[in-house]
Amino acid sequence: MNCDIHSVMIQRRSEIELSNALKKFPVVCITGPRQCGKTTLAKMVCQNLGRDTAYLDLERIEDQRRISDPGLFFADNRNRLIVLDEIQRYPDLIPQMRAEIDAQREPGRFLILGSASPDIILSSSETLAGRIYFLSLFPFILPEVDGIIDLNDLFFWGGFPQVVLDADPVFRQDWLDNFIYTYIERDLPMLGLKAAPRQVRQLWEMLAYQSANLLNSSSIGRSLGITSHTVDRYLEYLEGAFMIFRIDPWYANIGKRLVKSKKVYITDTGILHRLLGLRNRDQLMSTPFAGSSWETFVLSQLIPLIRRKWNYWYYRTHTGIEADLVLGTGISPEMCIEIKLSSAPSLTKSFVTAIDDLKTKTNYIVIPAGDSYRIREDVTVCSLVNFVGILENAGNSM
Repeated sequence: MNCDIHSVMIQRRSEIELSNALKKFPVVCITGPRQCGKTTLAKMVCQNLGRDTAYLDLERIEDQRRISDPGLFFADNRNRLIVLDEIQRYPDLIPQMRAEIDAQREPGRFLILGSASPDIILSSSETLAGRIYFLSLFPFILPEVDGIIDLNDLFFWGGFPQVVLDADPVFRQDWLDNFIYTYIERDLPMLGLKAAPRQVRQLWEMLAYQSANLLNSSSIGRSLGITSHTVDRYLEYLEGAFMIFRIDPWYANIGKRLVKSKKVYITDTGILHRLLGLRNRDQLMSTPFAGSSWETFVLSQLIPLIRRKWNYWYYRTHTGIEADLVLGTGISPEMCIEIKLSSAPSLTKSFVTAIDDLKTKTNYIVIPAGDSYRIREDVTVCSLVNFVGILENAGNSM
């Protein structure tokens, strides 16, 4: 199902979390990639709370002038919720905010929005320690758009609102291409990445080909003519700008040689497919990247739901025994997940051995669609939509 962007108002899962945080913390910071809906969410929640707000977009010259004297602006707006959008452009405002909060400490003084990780926005995050709540916003995930956006659309085009809420494939492609170009030419350099745009583009494309696979910085560095340390530094910026994410391996001394490298993923599958030069889902399904793309999509849907409730890893031995995702509420694994782009997956020896190694009692094979059924007493095959529901119910009971 496709819809015109102007006719749809989608409730974000973070709306209640944001409303509650503004009632308890002096500062709330929403982080996430550009164009994922941070500003829309902030304005919606402020409107619903009935708060008088002072909204500044720090990319606008007019608003930059309004806050040229931060102390004066903050003092003049003490009875309003001050919203500062694109705060990563002016991290020097953070100490001024602290002084203002200490002068009048009460909940809901500041709502700041940033297109970078907290570590980049707050170069000295202890400045607001005990005063700030961080909320991460992601592109659309399944529970937000169920019945509004077709799963295959979300899978191929990713979750950025302006992309999936417009039915025009030419617009979608152009939007994603421009998004990638702008990040390389403007946003990453603004965050402090000092690298040639062409080299950053090559790195990003190489990561797209490796999405859902082990990260090898040395191999990438040799291909780009740079050191592995330089690659790692570039990766920190890409991750800090929410363009990639990495997953750690589960590791313990269980008498087996375990892989210790991270796995790397492109954050949004729409960006992934444009970096791979793919134009439609049919083209994707004819490539050897389809399975990795599906795993990338599943992880991009699950991590926003599990990151506060579960610890998560992948599991792999040097002999090839593997579980794509392992969940636990402590340091011990509780659930193994295999991700398959198939309507009739088989139970592989590798996955069975991983379950035996980790001694998990509840395990799943996640597929695109279909009814749930047990393929073994402790292994259930289920669709991504059903698995999301299972995780949410499990999280609510924790």
